Amino acid sequence: MRKKGLNSIAKVSVCVLIAMGLLVAVSCKQSEDEAPPEKQEKETAKEPEKNASEPPKVTKTATPTTKDTEKDPQPVSEDEKTPKWVPIDIKYPKPMFVGTPQDTKVANLEKPRGKPRPPFYAPAGVKNVAFEKPATSTDELPIIGEIEMITDGDKEAADGSYVELGPFQQQVTIDLEAEYNIYAVVVWHYHKQARVYFDVVVQVANDPDFVDDVTTLFNNDIDNSAGLGVGKDKHYTETAEGRLIAGKGVRARYVRLYSQGNNSNDLNHYIEVEVFGKPAG
Repeated sequence: MRKKGLNSIAKVSVCVLIAMGLLVAVSCKQSEDEAPPEKQEKETAKEPEKNASEPPKVTKTATPTTKDTEKDPQPVSEDEKTPKWVPIDIKYPKPMFVGTPQDTKVANLEKPRGKPRPPFYAPAGVKNVAFEKPATSTDELPIIGEIEMITDGDKEAADGSYVELGPFQQQVTIDLEAEYNIYAVVVWHYHKQARVYFDVVVQVANDPDFVDDVTTLFNNDIDNSAGLGVGKDKHYTETAEGRLIAGKGVRARYVRLYSQGNNSNDLNHYIEVEVFGKPAG
C-alpha cells in the first residue's frame, strides 16, 4: 500500500511540473508578441493611418510658361503721348562669305552670334537720316573710292562699293545737317572677308570739332591707343549685317567714326554708315 501511494504522489508531481512548464512557455511567447507601448507609438508615428475620405496628395512641378521664359523686346506705350516703338527697317546687303566666321586670335573678341540679328526697336517714324548727307575724313584722298560713297546707300561688298582710307588711325565725320534724336548707328566697314577692325569708336556731338558735348556710343579700344579713353566694348567680326550701335535717343547733329587698321592689314575701310533718328523736337 505504501509503495502504491508513493507512485501516486510521483505521478501528481510530474503532472504539476509539466503544467508549470507549459504556463511559462505561453507567458514568454505572449511577451515577445506584445511590443512595448513606446515602440508601438513610434511605429504608429512612422506609418499614420490613411483616411479613405481624403484624396492622395500629388506633388506638382512648376512648368515655365512662354510668358516666363520669353519676353517681348518691344517697349509698350504707356499712354497716347508715348510714341509707339517698332522694328527699324534695315536693308541688308548680300553676304559675301558663307558660314559662321571662325574665331581669330584677337583679344577681347566677342563670339559670333551664328544667327540673324533680332529686330531693333525704335519709335515709329525713325529713318536713316544719314542718306546722302555730307561726309569728311582725315584722309582727304582715299586710296580707293570717294568719301561720299559712305552715305550713298550702297552696302554691297563688291569692288567699287567701298572706300579705302590710309593706314593707322583714321576717322570719318557725317554732318546730318540738323539735330536729331539718334536711336541707332549701323556701320559696314568691309564684309567681303571676316575681318576685325581695331579701335572702333563711334561718337556723336553738336559741336563740329567734337570738343564740347561729346557722347561716346561705342568704344572697343582696349589700350587707349586712339587717345579717346579705354573702351569697354568688344572687338567683333565684320558681316553683311554690319554693326548696330544703340543711340538711346541722344540728341546730336554730327556722327564721327574712328578705326585703326584691321587684323588683315593696316588700312581702314568703309562701305556704308546709316544713322536712324527723328528730328529733335
